[in-house]
Amino acid sequence: MLLSLAIWVPILAGLLTLAAGGNESDQRNAPAVRLIALLGSIAGFLVTIPLYTGFNLLNPGMQFVEQHAWIPQFNVFYTLGVDGISMLFILLNSFITILVVIAGWRVIQQRVAQYLGAFLIMSGLLNGVFSALDGLLFYVFFEATLIPMFIIIGVWGGANRVYAAFKFFLYTLFGSLLMLIALLYLYNKSGGSFAIRDWWKLPLPLDAQLWLFFGFLFAFAVKVPMWPVHTWLPDAHVEAPTGGSVVLAAILLKLGAYGFIRFTLPILPDASRELAWLMITLSLIAVVYIGLVALVQTDMKKLIAYSSISHMGFVTLGFFIFNAYGIEGALVQMISHGFVSAALFLCVGVMYERMHSRNIADYGGVVNSMPKFAALMMLFAMANCGLPATSGFVGEFMVIMGAMKANFWLAFAAASTLVFGAAYTLWMYKRVIFGAPANDQVAALADLNAREFLVLGTLAIAVLWMGVYPLPFTEVMHASVNDLLRHLALPKY
Repeated sequence: MLLSLAIWVPILAGLLTLAAGGNESDQRNAPAVRLIALLGSIAGFLVTIPLYTGFNLLNPGMQFVEQHAWIPQFNVFYTLGVDGISMLFILLNSFITILVVIAGWRVIQQRVAQYLGAFLIMSGLLNGVFSALDGLLFYVFFEATLIPMFIIIGVWGGANRVYAAFKFFLYTLFGSLLMLIALLYLYNKSGGSFAIRDWWKLPLPLDAQLWLFFGFLFAFAVKVPMWPVHTWLPDAHVEAPTGGSVVLAAILLKLGAYGFIRFTLPILPDASRELAWLMITLSLIAVVYIGLVALVQTDMKKLIAYSSISHMGFVTLGFFIFNAYGIEGALVQMISHGFVSAALFLCVGVMYERMHSRNIADYGGVVNSMPKFAALMMLFAMANCGLPATSGFVGEFMVIMGAMKANFWLAFAAASTLVFGAAYTLWMYKRVIFGAPANDQVAALADLNAREFLVLGTLAIAVLWMGVYPLPFTEVMHASVNDLLRHLALPKY
């Protein structure tokens, strides 16, 4: 029941928000719409808290399982459940949704109900992806998340929003069609079952596993996104409104990585071991090459978008070195990236709201007029670099430890790339924040208001909490990750 609430409370709140909006040109309903959206997002978060407080740390299997008949003639069931791998993402998604609603409180003046409703509906659909235990149900939720994000970019985005929205949609849809073929193959092989847990036990021959691996790879690699199918992300980020960029970076990118650990590794363990070299190579290219690409960006949003690709390279690297440090480090990195990337995009949104520019060259000396903002952005920039005592350090350190267990040179390559992260992040921060005010506009900037300080301050607490005391995040993963590793060690053919 809890998982159904986590999915349907935000969706119903989104529909209620749309209904309260009335005529899109009528702004009289906007205050009520914002209040309904805020209460709906808070309710959506509150119903997920018992998932954490009631979670059994010693149970590696699925918990809070629900099953109801959906399309029984095809053995399709509405089956939900979470383990230590998926549960934290539901909490992260519901938490970020509240911040997005608050962040867009005054920024969005046109079609307020549609904007906030889209985010609430997407929040429920994303929770569905993280809790679905039926292959077809997973696919429905996985694809449905495209629709609200497509609308958000296409309606409230920048000048090239239509191009960016279609590029985002087509890239992800193409990959998903290959995944659908793989899901139908597994359905036939399992004797007509879409139950993901049944697929984990299938004794598939290696050649079949290899074909299925590439079917899933295209779908999940585009979502991560991995090099070389990453080119849609910078366009989508640059054109998306601030809230769209926040959810895209903090949650939507995690769907691809989650797919690897929910489908590719447990269903195709032999192919995963056979092609680990390919995944590690692509991950290191993402971390190194994309880090260098980020260095030459002039647009802050584009720089942070490339930074996201580079950080997600650490995630896929951690998954395919097949030890507990690597996998748990990758999962921690995903949660941390959700906090840090959301915070950095919100920081850019704060400046854009005042200056209507994202170009680094238009700024300089922001610290003189926005000292509170500069202090918070410094924390997030340091977390993006992987500074100890911030959340960014924990996941990257664990992945490097895992890589060291696998191969010294692999760990060396992964660790050396942290230099690029520090280079592009701190160089951007220096040019934007330090020095004398670059122009009269910068000199006249107003510091954070109470609403902005609440949003960024909340994320700052999350970043520091996870960096100083990561145990509440890591302890829920241990049993499920160890069970996955035992499964990976067993030949399936």
